[in-house]
Amino acid sequence: MQKLKVFAFLFLLFLALFYFADSGLRKSASVTHPTFKRNIAENSVLTPKDLELRSLSERFFQQTLLHSRFNGGILVARNGKIIFEAYNGLTEVLKGDKINSSTSFHLASVSKTFTAMATLMLFDSKSLSIDQPVSAFLPGFPYPNITVRNLLNHRSGLPNYIYFTEDLGWDTKNTLTNADMLQLMISNSALLKVGRPNAYFDYCNTNYALLALVIEKVSSLSFSAYLGETIFKVLGMDNSFVFSMDKSEKVLPSFKFNNQKEPFMFLDAIYGDKNIYSTPRDMMKWDMALYDTAFISEKIRTEAFNGYSYERKGIKNYGLGWRLYEMPSGKKIIYHNGWWHGNNTVFSRLPQDSTAIIVLGNKFNRSIYQAKRIAGIFEGYGINIEEDDE
Repeated sequence: MQKLKVFAFLFLLFLALFYFADSGLRKSASVTHPTFKRNIAENSVLTPKDLELRSLSERFFQQTLLHSRFNGGILVARNGKIIFEAYNGLTEVLKGDKINSSTSFHLASVSKTFTAMATLMLFDSKSLSIDQPVSAFLPGFPYPNITVRNLLNHRSGLPNYIYFTEDLGWDTKNTLTNADMLQLMISNSALLKVGRPNAYFDYCNTNYALLALVIEKVSSLSFSAYLGETIFKVLGMDNSFVFSMDKSEKVLPSFKFNNQKEPFMFLDAIYGDKNIYSTPRDMMKWDMALYDTAFISEKIRTEAFNGYSYERKGIKNYGLGWRLYEMPSGKKIIYHNGWWHGNNTVFSRLPQDSTAIIVLGNKFNRSIYQAKRIAGIFEGYGINIEEDDE
């Protein structure tokens, strides 16, 4: 009888220990993303090189942006310090509040940098493999040889939904969603002209609209919720969010060069390739986080920031979600530009010189794309770098 009591006591003790250990494991497992919020150093001491960079940035702002009737914000940062920051214009160009550091701009294709890194974070956590076929995540996707990596580096051979949706008879009076776009591709696969996967680079918004669906499938969260929880909230990007049509009356509108407002249209609900809003200061936090191996592993940075398309000689290339200038000196400009409606954006990173160049505008302005010329202040880049529109 005594032995039974001892056995029962030990058994209950074992159950208790197992319960508390399991509870602790489950509790720790729920905290999947530590906080990487950073305070932006505004009053730091500037080095002579910083001051030179500030002078050049201010000259670009005064002589190029303002002369082209710039409506937006610019921020140049180095080593975690704001070197130059300026805002110009009104939220509705001819009226409204003054644009300031809290004004959120449509990033256009700069949004792809978030979609790509979110995908790669899922890859890093072994939630997916980027060499798996897209059809493994999106049932019915009719092209079994196209992989997630092919979407990331624009080597899928897929056509651009911006053009094929109307060709396939979509009623432009109805708003198109990512799911609608996918279903059009499934239902009309025989009508779509699709190239051989990994044969060539062809920049295509369809790739990133599909990646957003992959992220949702793997994470069991909406694209907005996933980015909000794993990136924006974690980094303290408090003025960054994914657009949805129910926010159309609240977000910053965009304008043509002649000050006419750009209306919303049937393609405006598609996300992943575009539709993230942010500020220059939040984008500085994004830049800083990309140096932090506790946030983005070295493995992921290597995958993202290496070129994948060498069919043509030259310095231009594309990584996984990032455009590249691969200079003969060994230096890189890792960047993305954007253009959607009247929104023009530049997000350029010079990792060897710990510098970021950020320009966001909501009134059509090609001069914004000249911002990478600021990189010419450092050796190894040159100052006559060709500009891109996208």
